[in-house]
Formats: sequence, C-alpha cells, structure tokens
Amino acid sequence: MRMIMYVSFPVETFNAAVRDGSAGAKMKRILDQLKPEAAYFTDRHGQRSGVLIVDLADPSKIPALAEPFFLLFNAAVELHPVMRPEDLAAAGLEGLGKAWA
Repeated sequence: MRMIMYVSFPVETFNAAVRDGSAGAKMKRILDQLKPEAAYFTDRHGQRSGVLIVDLADPSKIPALAEPFFLLFNAAVELHPVMRPEDLAAAGLEGLGKAWA
C-alpha cells in the first residue's frame, strides 16, 4: 500500500548532526534502505521535515520505515495511506454514492 510519510526532525538533534557532519550520511543511509518513490524536504510546523512516498507491503514493515528516523534523529513520524488517481478511479465511488444516498 502506498503511504505518505511525514517526518519531523527536532531542531537540537538535527543541529547536532549538522554540526558534527553526520546529517547527510545518516539521511543517505535511511533513504538508501527505504527506497522511497519520492522524497521532499521542507519545513512543517516550524521544524525541518521530510515528506516521503513509500510502499508498505505489509503492516509489519512499519517499524522498518519509522525506526531509522526515530533512532538516528529522534524524529516524529506519521504514516497515512494515499491513493493515486487511478486508485481513486477504481474505488467505486459511483456505487458508493448510490448505496449511501
């Protein structure tokens, strides 16, 4: 299942990684393991943040997605299922609309 993953990095923890020169290598290691479909980095709620699109083959894989960010950056992680337009088209909205009208 395709998921959107929001990652928020605590300022002090990430600052320490930037200062000691480890931030880039840590992030590369995580991204190389997760192999996201897309990854963007921005601010969110006043913190350095990442927005990743990942494939979750099985719910038991959630720790493999989140733990690297928890352990290396003390980050907060949110996971939400998402659909592409073709997924939405296959959802049967017309039938649902008739059934629940």
